[in-house]
Amino acid sequence: MLFGIVVFPGSNCDRDCQVAIESVLKEKTVFIWHQEKTLPSVDLLILPGGFSYGDYLRTGAIASHSPIMKAVIAYANAGGKVLGICNGFQILTESGLLPGALLRNRKLKFICKNVSIRVDNRDTFLTSSIKDREVLTLPIAHAEGNYYVEPAVLSTMKRKNQIVFSYCDANGVVADDANPNGSIDSIAGICNEAGNVLGMMPHPERVTDPLLGVTDGVRLFQSLQSIKDKVI
Repeated sequence: MLFGIVVFPGSNCDRDCQVAIESVLKEKTVFIWHQEKTLPSVDLLILPGGFSYGDYLRTGAIASHSPIMKAVIAYANAGGKVLGICNGFQILTESGLLPGALLRNRKLKFICKNVSIRVDNRDTFLTSSIKDREVLTLPIAHAEGNYYVEPAVLSTMKRKNQIVFSYCDANGVVADDANPNGSIDSIAGICNEAGNVLGMMPHPERVTDPLLGVTDGVRLFQSLQSIKDKVI
């Protein structure tokens, strides 16, 4: 298997994703620079976290117009699997591959801490090894993680099981005081209708080493082992 990691100016979790894939899955990775216009034959693309283009204009807005994104969009539309983490999630919404937008956190402050998230859809390429409604501990690090989508679109997303992760307390209860950024319905991650594009604000790649005290990211990356056939 080969995992592609798209690198934008300002990406800072590209190396973390590489280490997570190579240490957990023992699979190969390739970095893809934002100025490239074609993709290598990969099993999955990762848009990593960071501050692409310094977060100027809007987070992910400039990156969504990078030369590589035409190939990423074509890859996704052809059924290729794409995972966007934090800034990668923001880029996916800005490029139209996922619905909604990531706004400023409700307290207008950068947040960096571990949070609890509940798996609300285990029928995805990132959650197939997780039990339904299981609670994971993952770190967040963002100033624009407040997910918003119009109520009518949200209703459709719920009906089509596109809500993948929700912020919750340690017992799996979704409550406002467990919502770190004000996201509508405490949403922490979503997928598109087809299920091949997934975006999430928490960072699973940062918690795959026991030295960090939390290894729940390992469980998510292990789900990627179910990906066998190359789409592109």
